[in-house]
Amino acid sequence: MRVILVLTAALALTAVGSAAAQPSAARATTVKVTATDFHFKLSANKVTAGRVTFVIHNASPALHDFNIARHTSQPVGRGKTTRLTVTLKPGRYLYTCTVDSHAELGMKGFLRVVR
Repeated sequence: MRVILVLTAALALTAVGSAAAQPSAARATTVKVTATDFHFKLSANKVTAGRVTFVIHNASPALHDFNIARHTSQPVGRGKTTRLTVTLKPGRYLYTCTVDSHAELGMKGFLRVVR
């Protein structure tokens, strides 16, 4: 009985040690995006490189989407919310609404991605 307890304790400590030595899974940074008539408001203008999830809420009566780094969200209707997750390297990224001429009307900006 004593041998079994010692072996069980040793295995448990080994499992804890190996779990602690492994890097944790990378978590996505979340940026809240509010779309209004011809304007985006982002909760952050600068993020760390890696996975970034944009939570896009449309507070406008018009249909909008969110495009960054060649990735475009689903169109978002009035009062609705959608998500877009992308992996970004350090740099400066233009974001736009690709619906009609919304970008030309002001639905654009830049997101800075740092190391």
